[in-house]
Amino acid sequence: MKNLTVGLVQQSCTADRNATIEKSMAGIRTAAAKGTELVVLQELHCGPYFCQTEDTSCFDRAEPIPGPATEQFGALARELGVVIVTSLFERRAPGLYHNTAVVLEKDGSIAGKYRKMHIPDDPAFYEKFYFTPGDLGFEPIQTSVGKLGVLVCWDQWYPEAARLLALAGAELLIYPTAIGWDPNDTDAEKKRQLDAWITIQRSHAVANGIPLVSVNRVGFEADPSGAGAGIDFWGNSFVAGPQGEFLSEGSNGREEVLVVEIDGKRSEDVRRIWPFLRDRRIDAYGDLLKRYRD
Repeated sequence: MKNLTVGLVQQSCTADRNATIEKSMAGIRTAAAKGTELVVLQELHCGPYFCQTEDTSCFDRAEPIPGPATEQFGALARELGVVIVTSLFERRAPGLYHNTAVVLEKDGSIAGKYRKMHIPDDPAFYEKFYFTPGDLGFEPIQTSVGKLGVLVCWDQWYPEAARLLALAGAELLIYPTAIGWDPNDTDAEKKRQLDAWITIQRSHAVANGIPLVSVNRVGFEADPSGAGAGIDFWGNSFVAGPQGEFLSEGSNGREEVLVVEIDGKRSEDVRRIWPFLRDRRIDAYGDLLKRYRD
């Protein structure tokens, strides 16, 4: 991969779809004006994080791919000459929906897509109600700026996903994300969660010797049902290099656009001194295909 300037758009989202999309597009324009070739948006960036409750009316937010959002962001990619990573609520068929990342090429065309494979079901994150697990596997998406290993949010906790993308030649790991705190959590618990989130992703960069981009939303979103305390999305978007080193770090509480240059040659240099792929004992890993070793 050649040197690559990447933009990250960290923003808050509301139920006003048009205003939220305009904010994303303004962020992309800001990044492009600073010379970025690739801009990454956060998970489900076209509106609020609706998975706090189980509400069938929320399925009305879904759209086909190609569809309105890919047309809008594709036109912007073409206008600015940048690659854009989007994250959309995909309506594949009646009753069949996915949490899908779509990569748009500089000419506005769809370079590829990834359907979120790991689907959480936790308090305030009721995603299994809405999303069918992905069926496209872990395949890098070839673009004019390199081979992108795109995953989504909950995927970021699984080393297998990052490894499979790296083994398929991904040159950059990308995680659009929507993660935050329960406002009732203690400060100590909030710190533990944030530290774990950052650490696990940096570890994927280290273990695979490739850089990583993680973009998280920011701001408080109330539980529309009133049953829960809502989610305080913690931002802290970041870019890490192939040894896990921070190349850029976002703030905890504000909207911003991060722009950072990634050294495309560094992965090769790091893998020569830390040859983890060379020393993998693939003959002894068969039990990884089991749910648990009883």
